[in-house]
Amino acid sequence: MDGTETRQRRPEELGLPPALSTGRLPAASEDGPLTFPESQRVTSKLLGTELSKETALSIGFQVTVPFMFAGLGLSGAGILLNYFQLNLEFRFQGKKLRGFSCELTRSPHGVFPETTFTITCQVVVPLLLSGLGMMTAGLVMNTIQHWPVFVEVKDLLTLVPPLVGLKGNLEMTLASRLSTAANTGQIDDPREQHRVINSNLALIQVQATVVGLLAALVALLLGAASRGELDFAKVELLCASSVITAFLAALALGLLMVCIVIGARKLGVNPDNIATPIAASLGDLITLSILAFISSFFYKYKDSRFLTPVVCIGFMALTPVWVLIAKQNPPIMKILKFGWFPIILAMVISSFGGLILNKTISKEPYKGMAIFTPIICGVGGNLVAIQTSRISTYLHMWSTPGVLPLWMKKFWPNPCSTFCTSEINSMSARVLLFLVIPGHLIFFYVIYLVEGPSVPNSKIFVAFYLLAGLIQVTILLYLAEVMTRLTWHQSLDPDSHCIPYLTGVGDLLGTGLLALCFLISWLLRSEAELDGISELASGPS
Repeated sequence: MDGTETRQRRPEELGLPPALSTGRLPAASEDGPLTFPESQRVTSKLLGTELSKETALSIGFQVTVPFMFAGLGLSGAGILLNYFQLNLEFRFQGKKLRGFSCELTRSPHGVFPETTFTITCQVVVPLLLSGLGMMTAGLVMNTIQHWPVFVEVKDLLTLVPPLVGLKGNLEMTLASRLSTAANTGQIDDPREQHRVINSNLALIQVQATVVGLLAALVALLLGAASRGELDFAKVELLCASSVITAFLAALALGLLMVCIVIGARKLGVNPDNIATPIAASLGDLITLSILAFISSFFYKYKDSRFLTPVVCIGFMALTPVWVLIAKQNPPIMKILKFGWFPIILAMVISSFGGLILNKTISKEPYKGMAIFTPIICGVGGNLVAIQTSRISTYLHMWSTPGVLPLWMKKFWPNPCSTFCTSEINSMSARVLLFLVIPGHLIFFYVIYLVEGPSVPNSKIFVAFYLLAGLIQVTILLYLAEVMTRLTWHQSLDPDSHCIPYLTGVGDLLGTGLLALCFLISWLLRSEAELDGISELASGPS
């Protein structure tokens, strides 16, 4: 057919026995049953013998290796399908298929599975770098507390925790939002990327300007409440220093966060694990340095009557410009309208930590507290921000706002389920908790090498200090699990609503527990000295 010639092949070419080659059955013998030639019976016996030699063990060995390779291939295919998506487009003309196109793209919901080892590797280096920044900030704070402006304007010390805490309220929140956007594929498109980045940067400039002014007012009120008087001569200096410090620190750290998140996305690293620690590594140092130099500048020119009001009003006048830029992104505009309460409340909470610092930093039992305050507050804030950002990304991938996954339905989960299950968020909580003591030991040792005798180095103080850090992070990680569930159930973004609260609570817990460590250590040391003196007095004369 169709110009081709069909040829029947001879039976010999097909390997059939001659008896079957004619298409006839062998002739029946006179006795009745069919008989085959002896050669055919021998061939059948040999084939049957070879098949009968296979055992269950040999079959198992022969099947297992191909089965394992097939399983590995299927597992790899499953991972790739989770990480990539295949877009097929079919083109029809009428009812006939005229062509198709195939495109393999990175799935916006695809992330490589993380293990304890990968989480640890990605978290340790940024955490150590952030610790280096926090140690430097502590050393800077230990120096600037003796500057004339900080000695005369005591409320500047009250202002330190809320201003430093802005990295948790603003920059860490920004890093968490951008990390979630990166992991869900929202900034893969260049045009969308510019819109998201510009609106987020404009948002934190508005927030920094307003919260900086409010932080100065709260510091003034707390100082007036504790002293019983309000020094109006220092109001302008405090407000101008706070607003400019918050503005410049937010701008610098915001640009840094954008670069880190985009770079991590291109390198295939989870931004949730590295963005917030790096924000903290430079946040404390940059904020403290800017506050010290700006306040010293205004203190130097305090006789210039209109300098501080004009500068403060000028920065406040830029607020409408940032609002117009933020309007490009409706979700950001929603945060700008309704996201003030978490930031302001977190700032007030941090201000109480600043009040504790202001009342203790110059007293003998608390010598060295200025160095350790940024470290214990920063470590707790870093770790809880990482965990909150990871849970938020997890919820954005596997659920929709207002609907919790079935395995996260409880608003107040059992603490054991937060730290002791095989679920990915529990695994990351364990990793972060196990990093607390080694991290604090490293930071303590480096500070001791730098400062020497000015740092308390008794075993009792070290033990209480490590215990305080462990208690602080344990409480914060559990609160992170609870608050992300509550905010998600209310259709709120945990990136914007949880991190400010948690970092504010972390500052208050860290400062309070640290002061308690210094007090207990001083009391025990004093008691031991008194016992030694009494033994000498009761000895033989």
